[in-house]
Amino acid sequence: MKFTSLAISEVVLLEPHVFKDDRGYFFESFNLREFESAVGKKISFVQSNHSFSVRYVLRGLHYQIKQAQGKLVRVVTGEVFDVAVDLRRSSATFGQWVGVILSAENKKQLWIPPGFAHGFVVLSESADFLYNTTDYWAPEYERCVVWNDVNLAIDWPLSGNQPVLSEKDARGALFSLAEVYD
Repeated sequence: MKFTSLAISEVVLLEPHVFKDDRGYFFESFNLREFESAVGKKISFVQSNHSFSVRYVLRGLHYQIKQAQGKLVRVVTGEVFDVAVDLRRSSATFGQWVGVILSAENKKQLWIPPGFAHGFVVLSESADFLYNTTDYWAPEYERCVVWNDVNLAIDWPLSGNQPVLSEKDARGALFSLAEVYD
């Protein structure tokens, strides 16, 4: 497995070594020892989630203000543009974002540590999106920053299309008004 820190160094891209032959392929999708070495801390995942979405569904930017969740995310069918936004006020990268293409084809995963908002938009006809979290879902602490906040200026690859949003995501807070981490 190859681990690459992105422009926000705590966000890490995981790229498996894929072994292909005429039967198909095999790859190790997770190795705790290598993962913890790459992120520099002990990690425990307590919950696994699976979402299915169609083209241009945009989910996010979600986070929990208490019981902050680290997320290890990947796509098993389709393709998404995945985004992490730093919400840690004390961080040198506060208010910055990174985004990557995750797909069934490239088999990449993204580690988004606690203290970040997370979102993605589906670029393919549909996508199955899997993620493991380091804390349990706590709806009372769930928050959302609006996807198109001008101060964040996320370059969503929508090709001029309007995203399909939940009511909650459409009503997300402006970044300047959002609850953030110290």
